[in-house]
Amino acid sequence: MSESVVHETEAVIDNGSFGTRRVRFETGRLAKQAGGSVVAYLDDETMVLSATTASKQPKEHFDFFPLTVDVEERMYSVGRIPGAFFRREGRPSTDAILTCRLIDRPLRPSFADGLRNEIQIIVTVTSLHPDDPYDVLAINAASASTQIAGLPFSGPVAGTRVSLIEGQWVAFPTYEEMQRSVFDMVVAGRVVEGGDVAIMMVEAEGTEHTVELIGGGATAPTEEVVAQGLEAAKPFLKVLCEAQSELAAKAAKPTGEFPL
Repeated sequence: MSESVVHETEAVIDNGSFGTRRVRFETGRLAKQAGGSVVAYLDDETMVLSATTASKQPKEHFDFFPLTVDVEERMYSVGRIPGAFFRREGRPSTDAILTCRLIDRPLRPSFADGLRNEIQIIVTVTSLHPDDPYDVLAINAASASTQIAGLPFSGPVAGTRVSLIEGQWVAFPTYEEMQRSVFDMVVAGRVVEGGDVAIMMVEAEGTEHTVELIGGGATAPTEEVVAQGLEAAKPFLKVLCEAQSELAAKAAKPTGEFPL
C-alpha cells in the first residue's frame, strides 16, 4: 500500500511592530476519504480540520443551493474531557454557530450558479490556543478544502480579522491584543484579475473598550479610518489566497462534471 503524499504551504502575516503570524495549510494526512480536506494551523498552536464533500447526484426538486456548513468544537482541543456522566460533546456554542455563518457568507456565492448537488463543509477545531480566536482560520481552512475537492468553485477565499490597535491595523490579533483594540473587523475576499482583492464580506464592530480608549486619545474609527482598514486587510487576504492557490496547484482534484 503506497504512502499518502502530504502537501504543505504557508502564509506569513507581517504585522510590523506587532510581529508576524504564520498560517500553514496541510493536506494528505487527515480525512483522506473526503472530497477535499485541509488542516490549517495558526502559529502551529491553533489547528482546525476542514473536510468538503459533495453528493454524486443533484437535488432535482431544490430551487436553492444546498450548502451546509458545520463547525464542531471539541473539548479536547483545550485539554478537557467531558465529565464521567456526560461523555458526549454538547450542542453547538454561539461561537460555532456564528463561525458557520462567517464561512457560509463568502463561500456560497463562490460556487457556480445553478449548482444543486448537496455540498457539506465540516470544520473541526482540534487544537485551540486560549489566546487565539479560531473563526477566521476556519474560513481559510474551509476555502482551502473546497478548492481542492474538484468542485465548480471560484476560490480561493481568504478571511482575516483586523483590529485597530494604537493606530495600526493588526491581522489575526490575539484576545490580549484585542483588549487594546478600538475597532474590529472580520474581512473576507478573493483575488480577481489584475491582482486586486475583491472584498466579499465585512463584519465590523466596536469593542467594550472603544469609548474608554478614544477618551484616552486613541484613533477614533471614523468612516475614513475604517476604509483604510479594508485596504490594510487586502495584502493579508492576498497572501492567504496565494498560499491556498499554491496548495491547490499541488493537490487539487480535476473539476468534475456537475449539471448546472
